[in-house]
Amino acid sequence: VLQDCGADCAKFQKSELEYKFNKKALERPYTSKHSWGKTYGEHKRHLEFSHDQYRELKKYAEEIGIFFTASGMDEMAVEFLHELDVPFFKVGSGDTNNFPYLEKTAKKGRPMVISSGMQSMNTMHQVYQIVKPINPNFCFLQCTSAYPLQPEDVNLRVISAYQSAFPDIPIGYSGHETGIAISVAAVAMGAKVVERHVTLDKTWKGSDHQASLEPNELAELVKAIRTVEKAMGSPVKQLLPCEMACNEKLGKSVVAKVTIPEGAVLTLDMLTVKVGEPKGFPPEAIFDLVGQKVKKNIEEDETITEQAVENVKKVKC
Repeated sequence: VLQDCGADCAKFQKSELEYKFNKKALERPYTSKHSWGKTYGEHKRHLEFSHDQYRELKKYAEEIGIFFTASGMDEMAVEFLHELDVPFFKVGSGDTNNFPYLEKTAKKGRPMVISSGMQSMNTMHQVYQIVKPINPNFCFLQCTSAYPLQPEDVNLRVISAYQSAFPDIPIGYSGHETGIAISVAAVAMGAKVVERHVTLDKTWKGSDHQASLEPNELAELVKAIRTVEKAMGSPVKQLLPCEMACNEKLGKSVVAKVTIPEGAVLTLDMLTVKVGEPKGFPPEAIFDLVGQKVKKNIEEDETITEQAVENVKKVKC
């Protein structure tokens, strides 16, 4: 499904439960409507894929030509993913302030994508200072850890803050909102990585499904992102080849507001701007024409052309 939608990578979440949770957390009663067991441990064991299942998923991803990785939700999960030879590690927001974990993960030498939900800018500076000397190949994702995420809590401007604070690493966006508009806006702000949860059915049991995209939405998001990437274009502002037809048809020229006799020195009240035939001096040259002498009679409403003005070189065309 992900490949059909145009996504670059499928990312799962891998936990070694006894390393991610302590015993009391696993034994905690879990009576939520989303529960798959009487305790949180039973619930998580029901949902967790085995090592063999991960190997099968990795093999399948290779067969269909899509990258495959996972968030390593604890240090032992990172060890397994390293053994699995994933192309990069995802650091979930819950481990971003887990500095020993970050050090050990960075030392593996694989690229890292680090989410920043629940963190402060001060913490993100510390993360940068820890990871950068060990492994310079990493990026930060702006993220708010709420499911589903309300627009007023997204704070896309943090992307710009990260770009200013960490100009030497890519900045991206991990979204848990509904719909695609906010993720598209993140790309327009310069996000280089976009992560979204994906489900086959938002009504399924589990709190993440509501904050996920169904395949048709994912396909729409990928298409929109590719369009925005093209549209970002160049920062150089200039007349483009695609604008020439419009410029030829509607571009304006300086024309004579009154009849101007040969030898007259042009003043501003002799001139106006219209769509002219033929083309003449562009409107931005009108102030440069003032003070120039004309070499021939120019009729009222006639285009001012180069042939009619003495010092063409002084006029900025």
